[in-house]
Amino acid sequence: MHLRRRPYARSSATIGRSAAFTRWSHELTLRMESRRHPTLAEPPADPFGERHRSDLRERFQLMGGQFHFETDDPPLARIVRAAYSRLPSHEFAHPAPRFLVRLAMASMQRARPNMRTAGEPPRMRSFAAGGILCGAMETANFVALAPQQRSALVVVSREMLGSPYHVRYEMLEFAVYVLASRAQGLVPLHAACVGRGGRGILLLGSSGSGKSTVSLHCLLDGLDFLAEDSVLVDPNGLATGVANFLHVRPDSLRFLEDTGTAALIRASPVIRRRSGVEKFEIDLRRPPYRLAAAPLRVGAVVFLSPRRAGAHALLAPMRKAQLIQKLAASQRYAAKQPGWSVFAQRVCRLPAFELSRGQHPGQAVEALKELLPPGPTASASKRDRR
Repeated sequence: MHLRRRPYARSSATIGRSAAFTRWSHELTLRMESRRHPTLAEPPADPFGERHRSDLRERFQLMGGQFHFETDDPPLARIVRAAYSRLPSHEFAHPAPRFLVRLAMASMQRARPNMRTAGEPPRMRSFAAGGILCGAMETANFVALAPQQRSALVVVSREMLGSPYHVRYEMLEFAVYVLASRAQGLVPLHAACVGRGGRGILLLGSSGSGKSTVSLHCLLDGLDFLAEDSVLVDPNGLATGVANFLHVRPDSLRFLEDTGTAALIRASPVIRRRSGVEKFEIDLRRPPYRLAAAPLRVGAVVFLSPRRAGAHALLAPMRKAQLIQKLAASQRYAAKQPGWSVFAQRVCRLPAFELSRGQHPGQAVEALKELLPPGPTASASKRDRR
């Protein structure tokens, strides 16, 4: 005989037990969630991670300081290494001051849908680095600096990793430059610097004035390269910078006679400035480029002019009053820094010139070389570059 199963009928007691179980399960879930995400009422022992030791650590001697970089995220460690590995070590004092830069990802693993109320924003995550305490949510991108503690915190969202150039240039390098200048009393200049024999020339001018193009041809002629657009100068007139990359416009390659060099540059990555201008990013940490092995003593100041020289000499001497006026106008941020007055007095005792444009950037290089100590002969310079 076939038996038909009767529908299961729950009693009121069964329903009550089920409701109690549901409430208990919900309360347990909330307790477990609060343990995973501590609250102000129940903070953990180290809420900001101040005693946390990062898994990935790098140390580089940069711009007079010993910079220690820490992170737990491999993509951020790769950005640090791409920026600062294989650079000459520059020192002003021994022992060099120690700096800490901690990099962290702001994004957190999203909670399961049933663990978050609909429409609720993501939880805040706490961060710490060398006395800096702060909190951020998933999409945060920021830099926090404490120059007196010589520390910085760089927080990057996962979305920002899609723009590694901007992470390096606008966040990481910003933190390093500000720490190095503020903690060591260095004057930060918007300038390029090339040199020879321990002497350097500051190349000043607005963006697009040709600093990078002239610097490229100085490099190809065997001069030492210190920095492209950010130079730090100490009270004694020694200049330092980060000589990792040089950025040139594609149209500036028309001046290159060596087609092999032009082909190598065209194989470089292309970056896009905020202005929309695209440039080749040339990694200078390889032959034939020469990087300044130590800080350069500033021996001359040259302002790049967009004017054509015509029949006149490319270099025109500048009067002291003209130099002071152009310095103040082109270096508004530096002019507000504590060491500016000492720097300005020292600079006014140096030879200063305005460099007009010739038919070829190589003419500018020949004019600049006259301001530097004698170098090796042309044949010796070619052997060195090989």
